[in-house]
Parts: sequence; structure tokens; C-alpha cells
Amino acid sequence: MTGRDASPPGVPAGRTSVNGHPGLGLAVVMTGVMIAAVDTTIVILALPEIERGLRVSLSSVIWVIIGYLLVVTLLASQVGRLGDMFGRVRMYETGFVVFIVGSALCALSWNESSIIIFRLIQGVGGALVSANSGAVIADLFPPERRGRAYGFNGIGWSLGAVLGIVLGGLIVTYVSWRWIFWINVPIGVGAVALALRVLHDSGARERRRLDVAGMVTVGMALFGILWAVTNLATESLNPTLLGFGIGGILLLVAFVFIERGRAEPMVHLSLFKIPTMSASLLAALFQGLANYAVLFLVIMYLQGPRGLTPLHASLLLVPGYVTGAAIGPFSGRLADRVGPVIPATFGLAVQVVALLLYAQLGMATGLWLVVVASVVNGLGSSSFFPANNSAVMKASPSEVFGISSGMLRTFQNVGMVFSFSLAILIASRSIPRHIAFAIFVGTAKLHGHVAAVFSEGLHSAFYASMGFLVLAALLSASRGYRGTR
Repeated sequence: MTGRDASPPGVPAGRTSVNGHPGLGLAVVMTGVMIAAVDTTIVILALPEIERGLRVSLSSVIWVIIGYLLVVTLLASQVGRLGDMFGRVRMYETGFVVFIVGSALCALSWNESSIIIFRLIQGVGGALVSANSGAVIADLFPPERRGRAYGFNGIGWSLGAVLGIVLGGLIVTYVSWRWIFWINVPIGVGAVALALRVLHDSGARERRRLDVAGMVTVGMALFGILWAVTNLATESLNPTLLGFGIGGILLLVAFVFIERGRAEPMVHLSLFKIPTMSASLLAALFQGLANYAVLFLVIMYLQGPRGLTPLHASLLLVPGYVTGAAIGPFSGRLADRVGPVIPATFGLAVQVVALLLYAQLGMATGLWLVVVASVVNGLGSSSFFPANNSAVMKASPSEVFGISSGMLRTFQNVGMVFSFSLAILIASRSIPRHIAFAIFVGTAKLHGHVAAVFSEGLHSAFYASMGFLVLAALLSASRGYRGTR
């Protein structure tokens, strides 16, 4: 079976078709997710070398990561809409091409400004890939099989994270940081070739408009708040930072009013009227706010108080990602059978336990506790993501799969962006901020009493993240109550 005839039963006609089995299409999507995961963990390991090689200032190197995430956050819902307009597969493949070009440009960077700008370009490609991948899966698989498909998609993320840790450490240590970007080029080219052969768009397109005003407004709002929060990690509160923060909050208020008056807004407020949709999206936001910080907090602890190298610190987290890869498909299948509420809420509760374990880390703690906590965290993450993603796409009308997938990515990324900054801000309260920041990027280590005090600051950050996870779990559990009603 080829072309349109290959679309599985229950999938709306005219969206995405696949040559052969839908599993081939899933393999293409998993490849895209894997590349994105590799890029996430591999860049973290390379931050010290990028800082030294390009002479990037300590306060600017954070934007190598945050800039990428911010672009993905702003564009996720809009490029999902482009998928509805021009074909999800076409936008997905375009994203790969842009990501490849951005990676090559990052490898050729020559100073601070160039690496940040080229990371923004890479973010455009990442947004096109991530926002449309969920919609492609929703097209290829009927509702009763999507949870398992999203579970397999989680394998791609976990494998990519492990590859990023291992390859990143080897490349940074023995070759050059530039190759962390060059490595994306051949993998991306192969993924594009596979996508062109396997995936196809078919049927009529949806006529939609881009919400430029909303995107610019929320972009300025998030940038203002992020600028204030991020710089608080390296300097004291001053009128400039206060102005950025207050200005960002006011722009967020303006954004809500703009969206209410738009025919096709960036954030589709009407989707929140669908039962369980708002709880699913907000659960994704608070989970990202809490859990994305864990990687940074643990690496800060291992590189700072414990004095490990970035490679050795990251290798201790590999068992957690391996666990996530193994559990993901089973969790997705469970979500298909019993619904998303139980596995998603269970996953969030398990992650609370993982953070409680991390909060016990001290100067004399055995490193085995890091491994155990990472495994528990991997179990929780792999239980939450397939179920929650499936819940969003099951609740979404088929004609707006692209918008719903993009909104899910937007909410996840808003949490991830602020998680990074808040983690450093909270963890740095116990010692001078610039020292804490230097520990994070791997350019400073701690010893003696100062190291013990800094560990206490990390505990505060872990407890704060636990609070966000508890809120996410309550939101997730509320879907069961709404379903009963």
C-alpha cells in the first residue's frame, strides 16, 4: 500500500500519508526528536569550551541555550499553523533543512554575536520539526494507538540525550566543540532523505493566518522577563532589571487582550474550552518548569561541590535516560488502555520522589544516589510525556492538530525556558551569583565550607521544583474529576 491508501483507519483523510507501514513514518519522527535531544544535552557539555573558544562573556553564554529555546517557544504554535496551511510533512522537512543550515553556521561561528544569532536560526528549524512532529503522529495513528506511538517517540528523545552526553563529552574532550554542531549535518541529511521517501502530504489545506502581532508581543514579554531573571543570576536587582521585568509582565497582559480580539490568535483560547485541554497544557508547562532544571542543578552539584568533569558528571545521568527509553512504550500503551490521567499523574508523582532524592545530596553523599535519582526521574518522565501528549491530541479536533501540537510545545517550552533561569537564580542565593554561574558553565569549582553552603542552595532549588511538580500533578489528576463529571 502506498500514498493515500496507506493512511490508517481513524485518521482524517487529507493530512499525512506514508509509503508502507505507519511505523516507518514514526521512525522518521523519532529521528527528528533524537537530533533535537542530542543538540540539547551536547551543547550543555560544550558551554565552557564555547565560552573560552569564542571569548563569550559569562553573562551571555547562557543565551546560547535560552535563545534557542525562546525561538522554539515563540514559533511553535505558528509553525504548527503553517503545517495546517501548507502540509505538515512539508514543514517538517523544511525544519530539518533549516536546522542543518543553522548547525553548520554554528560550527562556523567566530564570536559571541555569531554563535547566538546562528543558534536562533537553528531554533527556527527546531520549532518546525518539533511543532509538526506531534501532528504527524496524530495523523498516522488512530486515537487508541497514539499513546504507544508517543511512547516510542520518547525512545528517540532518551537515545538522543544519551548520545549527546557520550558524544558531547568525547568530542569536547578530544576533538573540538565545533563538531557538536557539524555532527548534526550528516544525520539531518539522512533524515530528510528518509522523510522525502516515506512521508507525504495529501488532501486539502486549511486556510489560516499567522498572528504576527501576538507573536511579537509575547516575544518581547518573555524576553523582558527572561532578561531580568537571567541577569539576576550575575548581578543585583537594579532599576534596569526591574524595568525589564515589569515591562515584560505588562506586555503579557497586553498579549491576552490582543489574542481575545484576533480571528486566528497565536494562543487558541477556544481550545481551553475543550474538557481536559487546559489541564493538560498547564501540566506540561509546570512539568517543564520543574524538571528541565534538574539536569542543570545536578550538573552544577557534580561540577561544583564534587569537582567532577562535565563528561563524568553527565555519565552519571545516563541510566535515567536509558530507563526512560525502556519504559516509554509501555507507558504509552497503558495510556491507550486506561486513559492518560493515571499514567501521567503517576509519572509526575514519581518525579517528585526523584527530586526529593536529589535534595538529599551533600558533600559526603555517595554518587550512587545520583544514579538512583536519575533512574527514578527517568521512570517518571517516561510515564508522563506519552500520556500527556496523547491526552492533548485526543482532545484536539482533527482539523487543528497542527495548532494543538504547536500549543503543547509552546507551553512545554515556556516552562523549560524559565526553568533554566530560575534554577540558577535560586541555587545562587547562598554564594556570590557570578561564582554560581561560573560553576554551572564549568569554569569554576568549589571546596570546603563554600561548597557545603552552595549545596544547601541547590537543595532550595530542588524543593522549589518539587512544588511546581506537585501543582502539575494536581492539574493532571483534575482531568479524572472532569471526565467523571
